[in-house]
Amino acid sequence: MECVKTWRTGWAYPTTLLCAYGFFTTVKPLEPFLTPYLTGPDKNLTIEQLTNQIYPVSTYSYLAVLVPVFLLTDWLRYKPVIVFHCSSLLVTTGMLLWLDSVPQMQATQFFYGVVMASEVAYYSYIYSVVDLRHYRKATSYCRATQLLGYTVGSVLGQLLVSFGLLSYHYILVFTLVLIALAWGVSWLLPMPQRSMFFHQRVKTQHRSGTEDEEDGNDQPGAASRGRSLSSSSSTKSSVIGGAGTGTCADPPPPAEPAGCVGVLVRLWRDFLQCYSTPGLLRWSLWWALATCGYNQILNYVQVLWEHIEPSSNFTVYNGGVEAASSLFGATTAYAIGFTQVDWHQWGELALGSFSGMGGGALYLMVFSGNIWACYCGYVLFKCLYMLLITIAMFQIAADLSMERYALIFGANNFGALVLQTVITAVVVDSGGLSLDIVTQFIIYGSYFCVIALVFFVWGVYNAVSHKRHRDSPKQTEVTQADLCSDVQHKF
Repeated sequence: MECVKTWRTGWAYPTTLLCAYGFFTTVKPLEPFLTPYLTGPDKNLTIEQLTNQIYPVSTYSYLAVLVPVFLLTDWLRYKPVIVFHCSSLLVTTGMLLWLDSVPQMQATQFFYGVVMASEVAYYSYIYSVVDLRHYRKATSYCRATQLLGYTVGSVLGQLLVSFGLLSYHYILVFTLVLIALAWGVSWLLPMPQRSMFFHQRVKTQHRSGTEDEEDGNDQPGAASRGRSLSSSSSTKSSVIGGAGTGTCADPPPPAEPAGCVGVLVRLWRDFLQCYSTPGLLRWSLWWALATCGYNQILNYVQVLWEHIEPSSNFTVYNGGVEAASSLFGATTAYAIGFTQVDWHQWGELALGSFSGMGGGALYLMVFSGNIWACYCGYVLFKCLYMLLITIAMFQIAADLSMERYALIFGANNFGALVLQTVITAVVVDSGGLSLDIVTQFIIYGSYFCVIALVFFVWGVYNAVSHKRHRDSPKQTEVTQADLCSDVQHKF
């Protein structure tokens, strides 16, 4: 019993519960087959209704609630929003199961947008209940569990569909049971006593002049955690080629209003200071642009697969493809951590080159006309994105404290969502151009090619500038040697 008591009071207890929650909410066997399910006999919706009327709603609702949910998540200290996230997922799955008209499916997509916005609580909760010494390990467990959940869900769905063990309807019932389990787990999570912005721990000043926290050493507060990270980041960026020529280290904060207004003022000040760093701005720009395109591909790739090879004529392998792309992408992202590359010098060239390959993969998906080539193009595209977004996260995090990284992470994703909403309204929505799915993917491929061109040119300029900067001391030394030689010759 003493062992159980120690486990419940330590960092392993909330980490275990959060991992269980993440697993049950990500095992979604029907998700790779959502479009075949909605266009099949269960719902009888058309491809045009899905593409131009139903799917765009989730993007609009995601944008509408993202900022309020982001702030409320921190203010309410994460757990209530985790419970709300799972409750919304339950509602969304139930609506998918029992509703079938276009307006009802649009309402379902609205709730799905709320689900996506409230996922931020899952990624932030562990920060508030785990000591800094165990934070990296706990985070890796939660990420790995999520990846395992996605993979298990995709493989399980593929097996159930391929062997005809369950219909789409009963696969969705099974998913609903798993989400109900996650909802029960969410209530067992301990309530955090602090948060990243609104409920930072109060620091007390000792006579020796050192700062400590009034709650002891078990869970260091956000401010001390930010200091420890930012203090080492300036040297780290110079070694691995961080996000910019200047750092975004925390300066002595000026006086600011108290309460929520003070938090918002501090967030705005941090936002302006961080994005004034040129390198961080470049990486964040690619992050927002590429994430916009990536999310758009994920939203509509099943529609393209259904267009190329209708599920009524072909045993679809969407689940296997999703599982393979997730595993290959995770392996690629993991391997990049062992490379020794000066990303400060070669980062833009890598972004441009691999973004161009991603655009080529999208063209392959569209113009091949073959479902297997389309599958391969999707796996390649997803691996390239996960590779580059991992590098971007490393480079941006190099010069930031935990709090500022969370702020930049949210700002970059918000920028991506704004751009995605504009593209959806113009290209996809029935109120805009309402283009067919093939034309849409041609536009998306061209979009990534433009990104590639911009960053490749930027990278070439950056590489040439670095070479000139590296050669300039040698030229100065040669000029000084020639001058000394001329002086000696005269005398």
